[in-house]
Amino acid sequence: MRGKKGGVTCGDQVECQLTTSGQGVIETIKPRKSLLYRSDSFKEKIIAANVTQIIIVVAAIPSFSEELINRCLVAVESENIEVLIVLNKADLAEPTLAAMHILSLYKDLGYPVLQLSAIQDASASALQPYLKGHLSVLAGQSGMGKSTLLNALVPEAKRATAEISVALDSGCHTTTHSQLYHIDADSDIIDSPGIQEFGLNHIKDENLAWGFIEFHPYIGHCKFNNCRHVSEPGCALILAAQEGKIHSKRLGFYHKLLRHESHLSLSDSLF
Repeated sequence: MRGKKGGVTCGDQVECQLTTSGQGVIETIKPRKSLLYRSDSFKEKIIAANVTQIIIVVAAIPSFSEELINRCLVAVESENIEVLIVLNKADLAEPTLAAMHILSLYKDLGYPVLQLSAIQDASASALQPYLKGHLSVLAGQSGMGKSTLLNALVPEAKRATAEISVALDSGCHTTTHSQLYHIDADSDIIDSPGIQEFGLNHIKDENLAWGFIEFHPYIGHCKFNNCRHVSEPGCALILAAQEGKIHSKRLGFYHKLLRHESHLSLSDSLF
């Protein structure tokens, strides 16, 4: 950028001006169709721009965070970004069964779930149809196999990979920056650093429920217009959970996110 260092991210379309052979400056960032980012009380971290699909990569081993999945889903719902959940290391039979039991909730909600093993040659071909026509971003915790999967899709990428720690039930942080790769003329993919936290401080409390797609039919039907869907009488969401129309686990994740993000905002206002 001319006169500043930041402001541009993977997926941005820009207009540049050449200054010398092989060098130039970015003059303009074209309007973004979507922006994927996370935030806490202190800062925002842009992950990618103009993304049309997020691929949330989880693995049978090490354990994945279900809360992180929910945070990613909430973040993309407001940006009109499609979702694909990939369960990697599906060659591990028993851990895969346990993982799919957890992921069945999201599959029932309509989010596609794809099982594959990135260390096997067939993994790239299994994922290829889902990439067509998309600018996708790989997201997930360290150790889920995102870089291994990227290397299977784009062998020339040669992204660094590392062994997981069985004792700590976690992966090593190998990807330090986001990078975009071309799959074909109509498809691109961004590999991003592993994320352990996905702050949603930029989403207001009153909009948080809209990040849960199965809540939509009940929002606006509570007894009180300013209902936070926690313990208020006549809450349509709580009633729907009691009747089994929405999963109580998802309502619990909503309550957890609401408490966490509200606490951050309150702490922010005290200083």
